[in-house]
Amino acid sequence: MLALHGFTGDGRDFRPLFPLMQRPIFAPDLIGHGEAPPKDVTKYRIDAVADSLAEQAKGVVMGYSMGARLAMNLYLRHPQKIKGLVLISATPGIANTKRRVERRRSDEKLADRIESIGIRAFIEEWNEKPIIASQKRIARWHRSEMYARRLRRKTWGLANSLRGMGTGAMTPLWKSLPDFDLPVLLISGQEDKKFTRTAQKMGERLPNGRVATILGAGHCTHLEKPESTCAIIREFLSDIGE
Repeated sequence: MLALHGFTGDGRDFRPLFPLMQRPIFAPDLIGHGEAPPKDVTKYRIDAVADSLAEQAKGVVMGYSMGARLAMNLYLRHPQKIKGLVLISATPGIANTKRRVERRRSDEKLADRIESIGIRAFIEEWNEKPIIASQKRIARWHRSEMYARRLRRKTWGLANSLRGMGTGAMTPLWKSLPDFDLPVLLISGQEDKKFTRTAQKMGERLPNGRVATILGAGHCTHLEKPESTCAIIREFLSDIGE
């Protein structure tokens, strides 16, 4: 299984899932989140990043938040390589043009702020966002390691990730959902009302979509409630013969 992390994260964020999934998981660091991120912003376009992952996509792809958006684009560009999608806290983008432009401007402003105030100040600000607050449930040892790794990010890496793969930058995929000709599991946390509503709307449009809501979890369900999240994923994989 290929696992794609969220914004500010890295592949090691998935470590608590490794023993629970009972299968190998390949979780790379996405562009902008590794040790030496390029400065060329064109390399961060979501279609370019999807193409760069095509050789690693075999069977089922799991994505969280930014990684879920990337996973959807990866399937649309390379459908023959993927048998199923597990999308955690996913959105297909912003359909309304005006709102999408506003979000793109907001993402650009945030990217500029990252480069202005530096990584430590940005990460501390980011951790205070309501959507991130529920991550305090993550096991303390893992949360501490995640925080330490985030402080090693490069300002231009995170900034360019927003510019290239932010929700405002991506082409909305709502109209493409009926063309997703594969099983799709949509997972959201009960406390994350916005993304739970989005998952339900996506499930109505997907030909073979399944919606699961994790009780007592927010945006980062797989780390806040890893056991219950992985149990649902294992059941899904078994049902589709993976």
